[in-house]
Amino acid sequence: MFSAFERMMAMRYLRARRREGFISVIAWFSLTGIALGVATLIIVMSVMNGFRQELLSRILGINGHLMVSGYANQLPDFDAVAEKARKVPGVVLVSPLIEGQIMATARGVARGAVVRGMRAEDLKKRSIIAENIVAGSLDDFNGKDSVLIGSRLASLLGLKIGDKVSLISPKGNVTAFGTVPRMRAYKVAATFNIGMYEYDSSFIFMPLEAAQIYFKLKDKVTNLEIFIEDPDDAKSVGREISAAVGRAGRVHDWQQVNSSFFNAIQVERNVMFLILTLIIVVAAFNIISSMIMLVKDKGRDIAILRTMGATGGMVMRIFFLSGASIGVIGTLAGFILGLVFCQNIESVRQAIQSLTGTELFDETIYFLSRLPAVVNPYEVVTVVCMGLGLSFLATLYPSWRASKIDPAEALRYE
Repeated sequence: MFSAFERMMAMRYLRARRREGFISVIAWFSLTGIALGVATLIIVMSVMNGFRQELLSRILGINGHLMVSGYANQLPDFDAVAEKARKVPGVVLVSPLIEGQIMATARGVARGAVVRGMRAEDLKKRSIIAENIVAGSLDDFNGKDSVLIGSRLASLLGLKIGDKVSLISPKGNVTAFGTVPRMRAYKVAATFNIGMYEYDSSFIFMPLEAAQIYFKLKDKVTNLEIFIEDPDDAKSVGREISAAVGRAGRVHDWQQVNSSFFNAIQVERNVMFLILTLIIVVAAFNIISSMIMLVKDKGRDIAILRTMGATGGMVMRIFFLSGASIGVIGTLAGFILGLVFCQNIESVRQAIQSLTGTELFDETIYFLSRLPAVVNPYEVVTVVCMGLGLSFLATLYPSWRASKIDPAEALRYE
């Protein structure tokens, strides 16, 4: 496509001489801008992907893909309903569940928390819990006075394994003197840390029978949590489960429950992509300005080439190759920089935090305890193609302008 002569001339024009130093500086700024724009887009998109995936894996790891809720927050004959749900194709696990909000107190400290009553065998099947026990053992999660709590909640309340934590329910016992809050002490059997601040600091798991006694739900639960093979099939499987259980309860999928949360992440991701694309656009304009200045400075050289037999197309290809080289080198540099940064993003974060003494990723705000990054190959290809495309487009006008220079006019004014 490009002859050896065209490539030689293009590379020669990229190496600016002393009197063309300013043009060279603009070209270097253009290259740096393209590189930083591509790298930043790759890094931001990867972090947003990692953030969404980490949240999704934790939310769907501790919550079911589908939920069958009882009317008036009570689901009687739940084992029969659960059996109907298990027969639906695609269903992996069905867990009876009691969920309620309480106040947890210990050593004079009080914290709001969510109690989840589950059977021990169902809890052991939740790998996100079973594989992240940091103290104690799930084998002690039995009886009517043991609980499993998040490690951060245990730390906030100053609890260790074997200590007692008092749970106070807002739905108290009605007496002659009014409603008295229901209060009972439970022993901490184990603590877990799944890496999501909201869950680690506010969740308490209790054996199902103990939860039925505490919340006064004899032979009842509040809902059924259902896990399926593919979370993306939640809507279609949910319709089958709804048909199977009939009027026993209402069926909700994880997309309905968390739709606003994940939609907000998607909107933020799209806006960040749009804003950061402007970095590449600005760098492309720098390429245009540097190439126009180069064409103006090389007017006499172009005229000499034309008088020696070079065609307008050849001149256009020379300057196109010269400008496109800036974009290609910048895009490849940004591609490498972005991937290397994504692979070591947590180490970079820790290093910057230790140098500056500031918290760059507060887990109480961002929910996660580490900065995630998941590189999507399709997005990387899109960013690279966009960088190359804008770079090529930026060189078209200056190259066309160079090809239209009249040799006689250029030599006369020189």
